[in-house]
Amino acid sequence: MKEKTIFNNVVEDMEWRGLLYDHTPEATHNLISEKITCYNGFDPTASSLHIGNLVAIMGLARLQRYGHTPIILVGGGTGMIGDPSGRSEERLLLSKENIDKNVDSIYDQVSPFLDFSKKIKNSAKIINNSDWLRKKDLLSFLRDTGKHFTINTMLSRESVKNRIDRDTGISFTEFSYQLLQAYDFLKLYEDFGCNFQSGGSDQWGNILGGIDLIRRVHSGKKTKSELAHGIIFPLVTTSTGEKFGKSIGGAPTLDPNATSPYKLFQFFLNVSDEDILNYLKIFTFISPENLIQIQESLAIEPEKRLGQKTLAEEVTKYVHGASGLNRAKKITNAFFINDISRLSLPDLEDLLDKSEIFEIKHNDILNKNFGEICVNDNIRIFSSKSELRRLCEQGGIYINDKKFTNFENKINPQDIIENKFLLVRKGKKNYFLLKIIK
Repeated sequence: MKEKTIFNNVVEDMEWRGLLYDHTPEATHNLISEKITCYNGFDPTASSLHIGNLVAIMGLARLQRYGHTPIILVGGGTGMIGDPSGRSEERLLLSKENIDKNVDSIYDQVSPFLDFSKKIKNSAKIINNSDWLRKKDLLSFLRDTGKHFTINTMLSRESVKNRIDRDTGISFTEFSYQLLQAYDFLKLYEDFGCNFQSGGSDQWGNILGGIDLIRRVHSGKKTKSELAHGIIFPLVTTSTGEKFGKSIGGAPTLDPNATSPYKLFQFFLNVSDEDILNYLKIFTFISPENLIQIQESLAIEPEKRLGQKTLAEEVTKYVHGASGLNRAKKITNAFFINDISRLSLPDLEDLLDKSEIFEIKHNDILNKNFGEICVNDNIRIFSSKSELRRLCEQGGIYINDKKFTNFENKINPQDIIENKFLLVRKGKKNYFLLKIIK
């Protein structure tokens, strides 16, 4: 679909999409009248960001499209502490090595979404807060930064109040997180001219803490409107108020090794009709004109699922590129015509979960009967030989999409596709991959 910008500024764009959940009083005026620099932070507490993080990442991308400068701040420092926001209990602390590994993964995952070209004025930046937080000494931090915070204000933050009201409480480690995030904003403000912070709605208290710190440190130098501002994006839910992704298998990640392009494609293809228009606004750059076309199609010919197909294609291409989208569509089409035997080994590895893929040596599969291969301690496709025998007799076992009727039959060399794998189907939809290794 051909897109065209009909909005005068990013505020109009975000308001139409329902993305401006809240903001500081002067924020929208500055977004309209000036070119600002905005950052969004992501802590490396897991090896991958998830699809919910895409709301904030695309928020930065929308800002960049309107001439503003985006900064992605990866929390190599704050990730060692752990943000209590939205948490009912203490996080497990990761080692420095794990955090650094996760930082590298996040770098790779966010890079495709923004323009880092030095040829443009508002080139995006990726910064790691470990560059300053791991070097900061405790006494200087408490003296120079801690003195600007009152315990009363810190206790009033929702992330802290919710934990204090529980039996588990909150550790001083996580309690101090808001100081570190506030210091990040101050550091970016002073060193990179960053005067905006964005985030999810659960980050509002942390963002306000940073804004307040900047105003306290620099109040004598600039007017209030020239200092720092914040915007927050809504928590994405379904039309029934359920957490995004919960009803359709959980939110996928942005890591292709954890969530393949095919599975990401299928995730959005299964979005309900009630949610599709809202998700198109949030997760794509769709224009109002094109959204109206999809809305009309939804009313007249809902069986075509034009909205779901558009959403799945746009997000998969955005996250994994054209090649990832093509692979996802190839696998989807193979399922539609009920012939996945034409898929390659990489396609099948994209398609199946790790629990559905088994490695087996060449000598351990040839000239052995199927029961020996598939019912043992290493390969658990069937619970027992009795289950295997019953399914064979009922015609419910396929090898490379060909019916397999005798579990005592041996596997021959010609059964192994490309001399690399064997595809087993159990029932109508349960596929397993036997991957041949040397």
